[in-house]
Amino acid sequence: LNKNPVEGFSAGLIDDNDLYRWEVLIIGPPDTLYEGGVFKAHLTFPKDYPLRPPKMKFITEIWHPNVDKNGDVCISILHEPGEDKYGYEKPEERWLPIHTVETIMISVISMLADPNGDSPANVDAAKEWREDRNGEFKRKVARCVRKSQETAFDIEYLAFLRHLSRSNDEQ
Repeated sequence: LNKNPVEGFSAGLIDDNDLYRWEVLIIGPPDTLYEGGVFKAHLTFPKDYPLRPPKMKFITEIWHPNVDKNGDVCISILHEPGEDKYGYEKPEERWLPIHTVETIMISVISMLADPNGDSPANVDAAKEWREDRNGEFKRKVARCVRKSQETAFDIEYLAFLRHLSRSNDEQ
């Protein structure tokens, strides 16, 4: 990621001594309701990664059909590999060891731009997205975007950005 940065997010270790816990900052994609937002999330990798997927949790409040109210992200590539017991997802849509932080983040950015209302983690957000996308849903997302912008300049964020900058300078 340091050698080939991807537009729309940055990522780094929460603690340099723990390779399994990452912090990511996702910039709300242009031309979406999330545009201008700066959303902080954690990626937690299992000890047997890449055989099993990491878990992703938004720390910044976000209103989205595929993010539960606790911030946990629910997208196919983060689901355990193999057959879906409900028959909704094909095995190739689920976790595969070829996925990287980059492919996960691209999928999450895509999820922000195009929610999957058929498989919601947040039923209330999905209902609003389907029935009142430009009303209540849009207002709640706008509030989350504003709150994310306000917290984006917290000392913690600035320290994280300095850490990333130092990492890039060392490359």
